[in-house]
Amino acid sequence: MRETRSAAKGMYAASMVIFGTLGLFTRHIPVSSGELALYRAVLAFLLVGLFLAVSRQKLDWKDAKREIGLLLVSGAAMGVNWILLFEAYRYTTISLATLSYYFAPVLVTAVSPFLFHERPGRRQIFCFVMSTAGLVLIVGSGGLEGGSAAGIFFGLCAAVFYASVILLNKRIRGVPGLFRTLLQFLAAALVLLPYVLCTGGIRLGEMDGTGWACLLLVGLFHTGVTYCMYFSSLKELTGQEASILSYLDPLTAVFISVALLGESMSPGQVLGGALILGFTFWNERKSS
Repeated sequence: MRETRSAAKGMYAASMVIFGTLGLFTRHIPVSSGELALYRAVLAFLLVGLFLAVSRQKLDWKDAKREIGLLLVSGAAMGVNWILLFEAYRYTTISLATLSYYFAPVLVTAVSPFLFHERPGRRQIFCFVMSTAGLVLIVGSGGLEGGSAAGIFFGLCAAVFYASVILLNKRIRGVPGLFRTLLQFLAAALVLLPYVLCTGGIRLGEMDGTGWACLLLVGLFHTGVTYCMYFSSLKELTGQEASILSYLDPLTAVFISVALLGESMSPGQVLGGALILGFTFWNERKSS
């Protein structure tokens, strides 16, 4: 039993680190953010579908049909979330885009009392205020030359849609995690396809070898394989263990941005990022 838990922790931690490297590869894919999101959804859908077929896992379609509306809406929100996140990567540093995006759990905490009638405690209110102060520091501190302000704005918009996905998933209870994600990938692809066709079309022929390699990595490995790792390990962990390990994602992204790519952050932005991650972590750890 202990070995199983240790393996699950290792797999979950690895999936978080892989998620944290996403921005590094998307920058080398010369297509629009919408087109990249579409390819990511299609490739991940095919790989996760193959995994479920090979492992002979079956879905109760009666339960899925009852929640098809929520699945479609959450899949569409996931697709829009990816577009906005990829735009954030294009306009600002990976660290600032990721820290802005990671404001999503704070948004979930803010709206849960209204949607689920969950009365917030003093600690939750304090964490929300301090995390918001961190966001103000990131936006208001120096280092917003060029399009950085736009990048942070896109990151925040992505956080709104990611929070929507989290909240919608709270209401989907009859469909297991990996099957739920498979159907959401399909819904995202169906929504993104007409959007891409109307805003620039398919431009796969313009990509070089590096672009193709990065696209396959993002679609198959960063999304398909890593989602399978994520859901396979998540069921073996407690909520507190998962919330602690999930912070490997933004920490990896910040490390890559600053240490490997040489992207700068002002002292105020460093403090703001620490406030967002620290108080969100404290809130999730106590909640778990």
